[in-house]
Amino acid sequence: MRTHHHSTHHAPRPHGPAATSEHHDELVDVLTRLAHAITSGDGRAAAQLWDAPGFIIGADTVMAVSERDQLAAMFAGARAQYNAHGVVDTRPDIVDEDWLDDKLVVVKVRWPYLDALGREVGAEASDYTLRRDPAGQLKLRIAIMRGVEPGKH
Repeated sequence: MRTHHHSTHHAPRPHGPAATSEHHDELVDVLTRLAHAITSGDGRAAAQLWDAPGFIIGADTVMAVSERDQLAAMFAGARAQYNAHGVVDTRPDIVDEDWLDDKLVVVKVRWPYLDALGREVGAEASDYTLRRDPAGQLKLRIAIMRGVEPGKH
């Protein structure tokens, strides 16, 4: 599985008191690594992008994250679930990016479902809050699952 790094989606400008192009590039890198880890079935790599405590919430999910092993197990099965629906790839299309300060960003992301030919066959969306860890790395702390977009799936 390959993760598309090029987006045809025109992202809005990052905003907020600490918005810079360097911060934007760092955020895109984290989200792209998350996409690659999930679409390749590497739950441990996906979990490494998180810090605890964390929280994931959606219509059918509420999960407090106290350790990365919980996330690794959850993400490990995602590839098979997507593949069962013909989805082999994705990319982060940033819809909104709000840097509250140098350490905290809230981002809304659309994840297109891409088939083996790179055609979009659906999408889902999530909001994330990322915070810098003590080493200065952006880590996911909160995910709000907006769910699958209505339409072709």
